[in-house]
Amino acid sequence: MKTNISWNFDNSYSRLSDVFRENINPVAVKSPDLVVLNENLAKELNLNFYEIDRGELSALLTGNILPIGSNAIAQAYAGHQFGHFTMLGDGRAILIGEHLSSENKRYDIQFKGSGKTSFSRNGDGRAALGPMLREYIISEAMNSLNIPTTRSLAVVKTGEEVLREKILQGAILTRIASSHIRVGTFQYISARQNINELKTILNYTIDRHYPEIKKSKNPTLELLIKVIDKQCDLIVNWMRVGFIHGVMNTDNMTISGETIDYGPCAFMDIYDPKTVFSSIDHLGRYAYCNQPSIAKWNLARFAECLIPLIDKDTDKAIDIATDQVNSFQTKYEQKWLKMMRNKLGLFSTDKMDNSLILDLLTWMHRNKVDYTNTFCHLMNSEFKKENIYNDLDFKNWKKRLKERQLKNNTSYHKSLKLMKKNNPLVIPRNHRVEEVLKSAENGDLKPFIKFLNVLIEPYNEHKDVSNYQSLSGYEANYQTFCGT
Repeated sequence: MKTNISWNFDNSYSRLSDVFRENINPVAVKSPDLVVLNENLAKELNLNFYEIDRGELSALLTGNILPIGSNAIAQAYAGHQFGHFTMLGDGRAILIGEHLSSENKRYDIQFKGSGKTSFSRNGDGRAALGPMLREYIISEAMNSLNIPTTRSLAVVKTGEEVLREKILQGAILTRIASSHIRVGTFQYISARQNINELKTILNYTIDRHYPEIKKSKNPTLELLIKVIDKQCDLIVNWMRVGFIHGVMNTDNMTISGETIDYGPCAFMDIYDPKTVFSSIDHLGRYAYCNQPSIAKWNLARFAECLIPLIDKDTDKAIDIATDQVNSFQTKYEQKWLKMMRNKLGLFSTDKMDNSLILDLLTWMHRNKVDYTNTFCHLMNSEFKKENIYNDLDFKNWKKRLKERQLKNNTSYHKSLKLMKKNNPLVIPRNHRVEEVLKSAENGDLKPFIKFLNVLIEPYNEHKDVSNYQSLSGYEANYQTFCGT
């Protein structure tokens, strides 16, 4: 590159054997044109895009130009997709390298929609503009909600058409992650039944994400415990803000604990535990209420891969792994209860907390009340008064909440501060997401940028935030799609 962008590549994954990846460059695109660049993220990565020509930057962020030090690969992995095991891999994504920041943090730099690989099967390896912008806005919103996630650095139009149900504009997303190692990565290696390959991916993962357990008595077991804890925290955070991932296949569960793959994802408006938005989730496998149990199921699949390395005695290894996976339920229930206490501004514990919380959720479900706005109301932060909150049952419940808050032995100000830290005033409302995506696809990016600027400060009051809190009225029929 002519311009000093400050890339600092150290491509450790590409130094693994061919078993784990395919060396392949992105397929060049016809006419790259930058749509949106995440300047704040670029600063975090210590990347300087200010002096680079727009045309050169567009070429760089599609793979038409590869930076010095990059080493493009497609990663191999497998996965249970809706419960069915399949050998997979990066069919439309290419990892160009691992960038080290000035703080020595390692980040995968991946192009999504960058062309066919040997893992593409019948796919064209490309992506459409709308789904890539969706991932950009949702992943950045999740980051601002303080939820571990992959990030989006840029979206660039390719100048080419993508054929799905109809002809769409092609685009490439630059995705940033602490790594793309998944439960499915371990499943892929486990299916090969080569113990040395399994040891290789185990040691690599520990070195990259959990070096503190390297010298423990049983690093394999410690890794399982770490991943269980990370995923438990992640799911609790999803439940906190009403996020529904929509496609919790094992290839979409990262070992790092980051949210990955924003295909058919959406946020719940009206509180209903059985909410499903994904058009392909016909049986509700990945419904809002099922996310904890699916996470546990995925973790069981991860544990199965580790059995040969947990203990030489297979039966003993299975017992140990089973105990750890079963611990997920207790951990989740404890962390979920603490999370809900935080949303209600409750310090310490009380034996009646569980019934207080469940009674609120039951009332919300029965009366078809908005999940996010109800907690805004409890913080006196609502911008549009809703008659439903005059309901006598709700008023009586609020009296119980105030009585419980008095047991905090602290000021109401501190209780309110705790609530404001855990309850967003604004989320990516589904109808708003669709509106700004439609405008962006038609060449008007202003609504997208305006919405994004609100979403990156979800806990702060904005003068026009009420415009993003209202419901559309079509939530019951709303569907999301994978965008593949």
